[in-house]
Amino acid sequence: MYKTPDGKEVFVLDCHTHFWNGSPANQRNIHGKQFIDCFYAYHTALSPKEQLWEKSKFEKQTVEDIYRDLFVDGPDDMAIIQSTYLRDFYKEGFSSIERSSQMAAINPGRFIVNGAFDPRDGEKAIEYIHYMKETFDIKGVKMYTAEWNGDSKGWKLTDPAAYKCFELCEKLGIKNIHVHKGPTIIPLSKDAFDVHDVDHAATDFQGLNWIIEHCGLPRLDDFCWIATQETNVYGGLAVALPFIHSRPRYFAEVIAELLFWIGPDKILFGSDYAIWTPQWLVNALWNFQIPEDISSERGGVQLTPEIKEKILGLNAARLYGIDVAAKKAELAGSPVRIAAE
Repeated sequence: MYKTPDGKEVFVLDCHTHFWNGSPANQRNIHGKQFIDCFYAYHTALSPKEQLWEKSKFEKQTVEDIYRDLFVDGPDDMAIIQSTYLRDFYKEGFSSIERSSQMAAINPGRFIVNGAFDPRDGEKAIEYIHYMKETFDIKGVKMYTAEWNGDSKGWKLTDPAAYKCFELCEKLGIKNIHVHKGPTIIPLSKDAFDVHDVDHAATDFQGLNWIIEHCGLPRLDDFCWIATQETNVYGGLAVALPFIHSRPRYFAEVIAELLFWIGPDKILFGSDYAIWTPQWLVNALWNFQIPEDISSERGGVQLTPEIKEKILGLNAARLYGIDVAAKKAELAGSPVRIAAE
């Protein structure tokens, strides 16, 4: 629970976290090293100096690390773990649903573990969606449209095979589709993360919520136009938010654009752990105000305490059907247990 300087308790649902293994032992080839090295470059470039980690800790966190960083030293009440497999780069997958679910079981009620699938796998993808629903009762999935799969270097949300998978997700009640549409990561293709296919998929699948992680950066304008017309498209702040430290005026431009175009009910907080930890991000967001000149150009939008509460947890709770009052009471009676203790 995050407590504001004036003593108010704010529910925090961190919508974009990972429990990854990018260590050398799990790297399948040079591309596995390139991928985690690129993540580490984001970490070192955008974090406050006192928040920098050694490379070895960054490559693979322990169970104790994630609970301490998110819930003990950090302000999160709950967190959504996003699965990202990248099996062409990592022997056991980068962030798998099985590994994350084992970790999450230590403190029930703290994590929502999302799945992932690759529609290019054809019928195996369909079978895997059934497996994830039946085994883990997933409520959401993470899509990585630039992921490599053999000779293929990316896919689109509008591909016929993808539509077949989304039809199944809608049928099974897997309503929350988190899609990485943001900065590229070496060696992936920047163009494979383009946002334009979101427009068509969101129109064709009205029963699904499309959470566009990273708000499409660096394609913010395209994202905003799409998310304005599509009522079921939302913006995730992961990667955008850390600029609040290194380039606060740039972050002010981003958040003001989002508030102007899509409004406060469609923006979701995500720390992108373990690239960054949530404590300093939540503190910085709560204390942040949009400069007057930037605000005035966008109809006077502001980050009020009420809007910050929506962004930090209430919006995501609505999408995932979480009763916040009941969840607060549940978690108050269940202190976080660190596995090593």
